[in-house]
Amino acid sequence: MSDIKAVVRAKHPDIVLTGAVTHDRSSKVTSVSEAGTDPTSGKFFYRIESADFDRFEDGLRNDRTVGAFERIIETRDEEAIYSFEYTDEAKVLSPVVSAANGVILDMKNDESAWILTIWMPERTDLVHLWDYAQQNDIDIDLLRVNEYDGLGNTDAGLTDSQREALLVAFETGYFEEPRNATLGELAAELDISQPAASGLLRRGIKRLITSSLLDDSEKRD
Repeated sequence: MSDIKAVVRAKHPDIVLTGAVTHDRSSKVTSVSEAGTDPTSGKFFYRIESADFDRFEDGLRNDRTVGAFERIIETRDEEAIYSFEYTDEAKVLSPVVSAANGVILDMKNDESAWILTIWMPERTDLVHLWDYAQQNDIDIDLLRVNEYDGLGNTDAGLTDSQREALLVAFETGYFEEPRNATLGELAAELDISQPAASGLLRRGIKRLITSSLLDDSEKRD
């Protein structure tokens, strides 16, 4: 078995920060990966985009999952980094993932639901998250799961972005005849523009061809 990168969608009114983002529909929440992922630290850091931080903070004050918060720094217009402490009523998914030897790589809101990108050593470890969701009445869906063992062990020299684009394109049926997914749908899955998605596919395919089909003299040329 190989390690996996899974993308899941979870929804429940008591998942942390749900009340705040529901109150401020302009807000976009993403995790700050460089701040660490230790669920026992007591503080959690997120990058917040909002057209009205006063409204967002009004939502925080009425969000029963948030015990304390602080706007640490405003990184640019309509964007700031906050630290949060959670209440006992908050449903927190990161300890569940950590207990299964996994890591939440990214978390962002999709209106009142949450999209989580999770690394786990085994695909079967996802059952721990599903068990927690069932016990706590959390709606959860697996959007996609990528196994990196195949492409990850080649000498193709793919970047992480090229590898992800190729895997998502394969899983969504972009390479089928006829295609089951358009370039626009693929770009939306990757959360990038269509030209960027097209470029990742072209460069990734070129690297795979160079690595797999050409001999050493042709590679040098």
